[in-house]
Amino acid sequence: MADKRKKNPLKVLESVGKELLTGILDDLVEKNVLKLQETEKKKFHDAKPEDKARVLIDSVRQKRHEAGQVLVQTFLNMDKSSTSTEALSKIEAEPPESAEPTDALKLCTHEEFLKVCKERAGEIYPIKGKNDRTRLALIICNTEFDHLPLRKGAELDITGMKGLLEGLGYSVDVREKLTAEDMESVLWAFAARPEHRSSDSTFLVFMSHGIIDGICGTLHSDEKPDVLPYDTIFRIFNNRNCLSLKDKPKIIIVQACRGVNHGELWVSDSPVAATDSSSQPPRNLEEDAVYKTHVEKDFIAFCSSTPHNVSWRNITKGSLFITQLITCFQKYSWRYHLEEVFRMVQRSFDKPDVKAQMPTIERQSMTRYLYLFPGN
Repeated sequence: MADKRKKNPLKVLESVGKELLTGILDDLVEKNVLKLQETEKKKFHDAKPEDKARVLIDSVRQKRHEAGQVLVQTFLNMDKSSTSTEALSKIEAEPPESAEPTDALKLCTHEEFLKVCKERAGEIYPIKGKNDRTRLALIICNTEFDHLPLRKGAELDITGMKGLLEGLGYSVDVREKLTAEDMESVLWAFAARPEHRSSDSTFLVFMSHGIIDGICGTLHSDEKPDVLPYDTIFRIFNNRNCLSLKDKPKIIIVQACRGVNHGELWVSDSPVAATDSSSQPPRNLEEDAVYKTHVEKDFIAFCSSTPHNVSWRNITKGSLFITQLITCFQKYSWRYHLEEVFRMVQRSFDKPDVKAQMPTIERQSMTRYLYLFPGN
């Protein structure tokens, strides 16, 4: 007998493993932790031992996440001192992405927060403590226009972005139905908010129709343009006009078409900006690239499409770009810096679907990495 066992150790393990698994499954069903119906329980009890796992999986196919948690906990409770418990604990500490809810922001543990702050000190933007900071974010969304089509589904973008930014610790100001002049006034007022002094960053989100030069106001038409130039946004929040956000990340998100049949980039020089006395250097200094960078610093813009191209919006689900942006922030912002999260959004558009677009990172002047550390 002993000789046979020595010759077939795997058979012994297999037998023990089957008995162990069957016992665990029986325990789950008897305690009704999986909320099975009576017919499902009977089917399980009537099944052969080797078929019980398959029958149970079929019964809880719609409850995969809950079942996984219960199975892990059952193993953990069996033997607190076993080495297998340690392995399962590691699995539970960092569950696979498929087990994570797709509509919830994954939080960064305080241990991970401290680890990154220590390992990348000097490379990342400083984050103020929850009790000491007053983060603000602004969402401007135009849905109805006098001369342009209704942006159906835009209300879903507002809800999604507002929820995401609030989850990241920002108080969100939402403004709608604005002309270009109104948008500029709102931006100046937002830039003057005293809360920025005790903040560590800000988000500016624009969702509207757009052309290559900027974002359309509610009165826009081909005959009478009503457009907020992109450069105006950067000018309002630069270090000359918004000292409260000096050396702090300013993230600009743009969901808008960027026009067609135009070859110029939206970051091209503007005659209006060139004649603006507030942006002129002193007479004894020449305005060169270094000086310009110091005036405009710590910005990053993430646009829904490349220049000249349109952005697509699902009238029942919201904009493709905003939807992917929210999803990637929810899944990855707990451990990756902002630019890496942006690149993950881009990769989600890597293979063109029925409607193709490619988000772009532009006008980037951030000198460090920005980690949002949700939950910290």
